[in-house]
Amino acid sequence: MKTLVIIPSRMSASRLPGKPLLKINGISIISHVFKRAESANIGEVVVAAEDQEIIDDVKSNGGNAILTSKNHKTGTDRIHEALTVLARKDIDFIMNVQGDEPEIDINDIKNLDNKMKINNSKIGTLAAKISNSKMYDNENVVKVRIREPFDLNPFPCAATFTRMTKDKKNIFHHIGIYCYEAETLKKFISFNQSKKELTYKLEQLRALDNNIEINVALANTSPIGVDTKEDYLAIKKIMEYK
Repeated sequence: MKTLVIIPSRMSASRLPGKPLLKINGISIISHVFKRAESANIGEVVVAAEDQEIIDDVKSNGGNAILTSKNHKTGTDRIHEALTVLARKDIDFIMNVQGDEPEIDINDIKNLDNKMKINNSKIGTLAAKISNSKMYDNENVVKVRIREPFDLNPFPCAATFTRMTKDKKNIFHHIGIYCYEAETLKKFISFNQSKKELTYKLEQLRALDNNIEINVALANTSPIGVDTKEDYLAIKKIMEYK
């Protein structure tokens, strides 16, 4: 079974415009992510970007990138376009890796890929243990409730995804990496954005609203996503200290 890794990226992020090309140790965030995904060695890696400067940067750092439309509502629409442009018929799974997490754990990527193949799942994602109780009330930290504990099932289904929760049972920090079975990706993008998806601004709810199950693997760590200038300065300090 073959996996293709696609990293969606764009310059026009509302909270931190231009973040893919912000430098850490002289290399852009997007190229750090590309190198991480490549070193996981689960399959070919491609950046799907709507900006030529991202394409140029990735290629100048030895990566592979293709230009996609500026009109996509979600990252999943972008990875589907990339898959269509690449016209690869030999791909079984598509791994969507976030372009703003330069310290994503390579073993977490490998683990999710492995569990998808063993279980022949439709969609898989990652979640980590919540280490700070403030995360429960932080609506910028997406949470996932799993149907059964990881010690009973190492790849349980998600019951729901939420931004705020009072009940902490079987709640974990959702990490926005997705692995799609190829046909399920096509099916997913054919659905209209669901009411819950639009209300909570959580794309994964479209799958649950259309009765597509999402399996969840336990991640080793919660990677720092770069959403604000403060995030960037924090992760830059960590990575440059190493």
